[in-house]
Amino acid sequence: MGVQVPPRSQLMLVRFLAIVNQLSELRRSKNLLWNLTLRELRSKYRRSFLGWAWSMLNPLSNMVIYWFVFGVVFGATAPTGHPSGVNNYALYLLSGILPWGFFSLVTNLGLGSLIGNAGLVRKVFFAWETLVFAQVIFSFVQFCIEMSLLCVALIVVGSPILPWLPVAFLLMLLLAVYASGFALAVSVGAVFFRDLRYLWTILIQVMFFATPIIYSPDRLDGKLHPYIEFIFHWNPMAVFILSFRRLLYSGRAPEFGHIVYLVCASVVSFVVGWAIFVKLSRRLAEEV
Repeated sequence: MGVQVPPRSQLMLVRFLAIVNQLSELRRSKNLLWNLTLRELRSKYRRSFLGWAWSMLNPLSNMVIYWFVFGVVFGATAPTGHPSGVNNYALYLLSGILPWGFFSLVTNLGLGSLIGNAGLVRKVFFAWETLVFAQVIFSFVQFCIEMSLLCVALIVVGSPILPWLPVAFLLMLLLAVYASGFALAVSVGAVFFRDLRYLWTILIQVMFFATPIIYSPDRLDGKLHPYIEFIFHWNPMAVFILSFRRLLYSGRAPEFGHIVYLVCASVVSFVVGWAIFVKLSRRLAEEV
């Protein structure tokens, strides 16, 4: 007489085997991932006069708009970085806009990654996650270019960031993991709920203003209900922005507790996003 496995254990075993199978498929699709990423890198600004310069012009234009509206019209100022001594509202804005822009780009490109390759998904069976990860890698390359230019500008004005550049790169990788979880979830969600692309546009705008990018988080102290203030301060993107600013703008290490929190948030985001992708992808070829 065989040993009976409890239904809950059976379900966990099935899910574990599904994840192992997805990892195997993803490993076999590494060449496809590389080719898809190269395709994105080559085609993004093809036949464009300014080419990759556009990747920096977009955040720069946003920075100029917010600097004029909030810095000039409303008189907002940036805190003085310690120990860097930097006091520049434009660079303060840019050190928050660039990480946010990366998160926004990854999720928006991920949102259309499956629908935009519907013909390939219907005809060929492969690890469909590669379509999402190709967009993540492409966005990360662009993010690296943008952050490099920001670092040069900060060094020019006196921020002692050179010793912290490896830490900044690790923080960028951590943000990529966090954003990938959202990209996986919305990519497959958009296939089954086509209105998600419009809903996500609204949500991303709300999240932008709920994150201390154009203002200092200290401005919220005592102005909101304690529970709402807690959510605002511990929004993972808010902690990412704060950590990037401590590293680059202020020239000091992020708080250890914040790093631990971001590692946990990134792992949870990625695991949940991938679990949603695996669960819904069973009917993906039929619905896309």
